[in-house]
Amino acid sequence: MKLILKPLFEAELPGDFVEVLRQKLRGREIKEGETIDIDLLGKPLRFKVLYSEPKILRVRRNTEIEILSQELSIIRLDLGSEAEDLLTFRDGFIVVFDDEVLILNHNGHKIYKQKFENLKKVNVVKNTVAVLHGKELTLITLP
Repeated sequence: MKLILKPLFEAELPGDFVEVLRQKLRGREIKEGETIDIDLLGKPLRFKVLYSEPKILRVRRNTEIEILSQELSIIRLDLGSEAEDLLTFRDGFIVVFDDEVLILNHNGHKIYKQKFENLKKVNVVKNTVAVLHGKELTLITLP
């Protein structure tokens, strides 16, 4: 279980402040994307929940908490089925399933998706994806 929080106030936080946060949040249900208030010496300190694993979690003493000063961009994609492999290329990702290849750009948007009978291997060189399936080799040239 993990939380990544961004303070919504200007202040230098000491290194052990994570322990204070953990104690103040213990037992609370936290959701990714929400803004939370922590009462410290009668004053509310606001934090944005940048990341939560799972998306909704109850904070416990073993919950990992990180504090970041900059915003993160996290994209989660429901692939629909279990992936076999993940390959990367300059501008994106190739998700390999049992009988299918899904090519995504760096923002997670679909570029290409195709089922292949007897899919054996997928590889990428520069902007070309090579798909070995059955007795065939299919080359997919990306823009």
